[in-house]
Amino acid sequence: MSSKKTIYYISRKQLPHHNSIEELFFAISNAIKKTLPTLWRVLPNHGASPITILKNICSGTKDPLGVYHITGDLHYMALKYRKQSILTIHDVHSALTGSFIKRAYVWLFWFWLPAFFTKKITVISEFTKKELIAVIPAFKDKIIVIPNPVHPKLKAQVKDFNQVPTILLMGTKPNKNLQRSLLAIKDIPCKVVVVGPLSEAQQALIDSLGISYTNKAFLSFEKVIDCYTQADIVCFPSLYEGFGMPIIEAQTVGRVVITSNMGATKEVAGLGAHLVDPYSVEDIQAGIVKIISDAPYRTSLIEKGFANASKYSLETTANSYLKLYDAF
Repeated sequence: MSSKKTIYYISRKQLPHHNSIEELFFAISNAIKKTLPTLWRVLPNHGASPITILKNICSGTKDPLGVYHITGDLHYMALKYRKQSILTIHDVHSALTGSFIKRAYVWLFWFWLPAFFTKKITVISEFTKKELIAVIPAFKDKIIVIPNPVHPKLKAQVKDFNQVPTILLMGTKPNKNLQRSLLAIKDIPCKVVVVGPLSEAQQALIDSLGISYTNKAFLSFEKVIDCYTQADIVCFPSLYEGFGMPIIEAQTVGRVVITSNMGATKEVAGLGAHLVDPYSVEDIQAGIVKIISDAPYRTSLIEKGFANASKYSLETTANSYLKLYDAF
């Protein structure tokens, strides 16, 4: 690949509650720039209206020798960069929900047209690849899996397990399954940390259950790391994920993980998590109780978690992207 080619990372306009994709690709771009020149471009407008899409597509110039990596949530930018672009798709859930008009709009501007114009599409799990092929089967040959890496800021932090544990609940969106997690925890002596803004209904539920909790929202990545290091258990029985970063992040730090027995979470967790039926409060509760009461089992999960997370190294992911960039 010519040394004159620059990799441009195209990012959405960042909001306080949107930073996971940015943190991930900041780390990837830092690894890539050891081999190739990289630049970061943040789009000027936030939103998904036709006017916003048009404004973002018309913004900025295009380097005829550049490779444009659309990092996620901005799939329509492939209409601007076309065969000079790589599109990373993190999940497909948005195409499968809502009214017919909304689904048709998302299918056209986030999936079909971008897939038609872009050179390659990367997805972050085999589960997401399968879902994406179902949505845009004509472009299945463009799709390859490059898993997310563990952020290099995350390090193993040995911690004695507290029998009155701190249970970390990551995320408050509907798919994060917060209500069932809280119902599962309510009779277990513990402290709870909820990361993410609470709705009025969620606030009312957690107050009614009498749970000892702390709510933290709009955190920097460094503060998120602090949450992992202070936790004893990371409870993440999500109903839907394109990948499930909290799983490998918690495993890297050395925290025992509970997650869902389906989809991408099961795939990403490997053998290093206690898997539960996310629709069963009783199953989630039984998992927490087992982890608290069974020290050998808990230790085994942590050790298997370390081994599993090691597969998601930044070096491995960067090398996969370098091979892809080399095709331009």
